[in-house]
Amino acid sequence: MKFDVIAIGNLNYDIIMLIDRFPEFHEKISAKDAYFGLGGAAGNTASWLAHMGLKVGFIGAVGNDEIGEAHINYFKKIGVDASRIKTVDVHSGVAIVLIKGEDKRIVKFRGANDYRELDFDYLTKTRHIHLTSNPEKLIVDAVNFAYENGISVSLDIGEAKLPKGIEEKITYLMMNEDEFKRKFGSLEKIREVTAKNVIITLNGGGALIRNEKGEIAEIRGLSAQVVDSTGAGDSFAAGVIYGVLRGWSLEDASKLGMFLAYLTVQKVGARSAIIPLEDIKKRASEINLKLPL
Repeated sequence: MKFDVIAIGNLNYDIIMLIDRFPEFHEKISAKDAYFGLGGAAGNTASWLAHMGLKVGFIGAVGNDEIGEAHINYFKKIGVDASRIKTVDVHSGVAIVLIKGEDKRIVKFRGANDYRELDFDYLTKTRHIHLTSNPEKLIVDAVNFAYENGISVSLDIGEAKLPKGIEEKITYLMMNEDEFKRKFGSLEKIREVTAKNVIITLNGGGALIRNEKGEIAEIRGLSAQVVDSTGAGDSFAAGVIYGVLRGWSLEDASKLGMFLAYLTVQKVGARSAIIPLEDIKKRASEINLKLPL
């Protein structure tokens, strides 16, 4: 089987609570709303891409429990190849999220996620590899393999350390504004980053991008009532990946990413906003967003 994208990363079960205030020491409070569902950054991006009609594979690991079974069944249902998701005798990953307005606190249990392994034969079957904040060695090995085999690779590094010696081999380096500033300093440094393309999502909406020609552009954000930002960056990554694999400019691909993030933040849960491509086209036309869909 040939894939458009193979995603590599975490598979979690998300428990999200919307609260009016954070509890004090030893205090119990009631949430005003809650969401329970499948998550994990790479899993969220893969889910969007499969709904948009791409052939998607996944490398990950889940526990021998109901959560692990749910991940595999969900991927099979939406058409993501789950044959390289290991099942191990460790609890599946869990993320607990407390949200008060724009303030968000997250506690993660990695669990089975620590047991995923690269399959290089599997990776030869794809056009593109998408990585999230994986262990450093896995990132290095996957990026080097992609570079040596002419496979494009996107890295949504998050808070993880960017390994040395691979930056110039990354086709699309993605991070948010705070992550970029912590790693490189000011946004002006976007000119100096050696990855082929750099995409930075900005606080308050929008994105700053630099393509492989060195051209810099700012993508204007879309105004939305933010209910829950969980998964917004994963949705953005899906839009960028879909666009560039369809031959779009990085600017148009980033606009699609911004639109998918816009849809995501208006619902509670990382995957609640996922819709098929035809519905994405319809929703984009409703706000007069011009995209080559």
